[in-house]
Amino acid sequence: MTTIDGKAIAVRHERIDDAAAGQRIDNYLLRIAKGVPKSHVYRILRSGEVRVNGRRVQQTYRLVEGDEVRIPPLRVAEPARARAAPAGQPLPVVYEDDALLVIDKPSGKAVHGGSGVSYGVIEQLRAQRPELRMLELAHRLDRETSGLLIVAKKRSALTALHDMLREGKVEKRYLTLVPGRWANPLQHVKAPLHKYLTAEGERRVRVSEEGKAAHSVMRLIRRWRDFSLLEVELKTGRTHQIRVHLAHLGFPLCGDDKYGDFALNKRLEGEGLKRMFLHAAQLSFKHPISGETLAFASPLPPDLKGFVDHLDAAEKAHTHD
Repeated sequence: MTTIDGKAIAVRHERIDDAAAGQRIDNYLLRIAKGVPKSHVYRILRSGEVRVNGRRVQQTYRLVEGDEVRIPPLRVAEPARARAAPAGQPLPVVYEDDALLVIDKPSGKAVHGGSGVSYGVIEQLRAQRPELRMLELAHRLDRETSGLLIVAKKRSALTALHDMLREGKVEKRYLTLVPGRWANPLQHVKAPLHKYLTAEGERRVRVSEEGKAAHSVMRLIRRWRDFSLLEVELKTGRTHQIRVHLAHLGFPLCGDDKYGDFALNKRLEGEGLKRMFLHAAQLSFKHPISGETLAFASPLPPDLKGFVDHLDAAEKAHTHD
């Protein structure tokens, strides 16, 4: 352990999850080591102080899900108070105990800083709850996706939650709106997903035999003349899984700016849908410490509920014509 300005800074060991897989090691370190000079990050890479699965790696090494990254003690620059996450409006907490908390994440808020976002949910939580020694994301939601998110308050809970997520023992159900008339009351979608980077360096996902197994269960909730509301249960947790599976079937998510129907999105924006229609509506899992079954539900937030009401009104007007 190293001491800097009287403060103990320990070696860190990070396990790479699906969200960070595919990223270059140098970019990953720059993202998680806020306040550390870029030159220092590249120096510890060159010197071999950073290890992946016990081995030295080049700065161009692309991380693989499950990699164990050893990060040496880092000298952090004087904190730039202007960059500190503002406490802001308290995040809605659905459940909390000594081991974890579940929040209802608003749309438009990234779960963590990086990729042009100075701070996210986890930084805001740490600013709001400075008395808590540890707060770590158990899983992630896309920035535009609203809904239920688990945050661990103990390392033992985090490790157990990661194991449960990897083994499919956390039931996650989402609500989404797609264009067209979805036919099947229940449909299993099993299509492997492959991550790649565009020429601009943006991460994308496509259905490909060379990808990882991915399984989604679609249930029809409601149907209008031109749209369908679906509940999607994730059996695996691949990046952009719901978005890519539905786009692959010809039912891209309304408002999806990566895989969606851009002309339709523009029209829907004029009708009141300002973002991707995806909401993490239900979570169910056994408590990582006590084993007690926990189940949570989050209703559609006002912006998405308002658009559903708009569809109801349009359908009613059409019926009376």
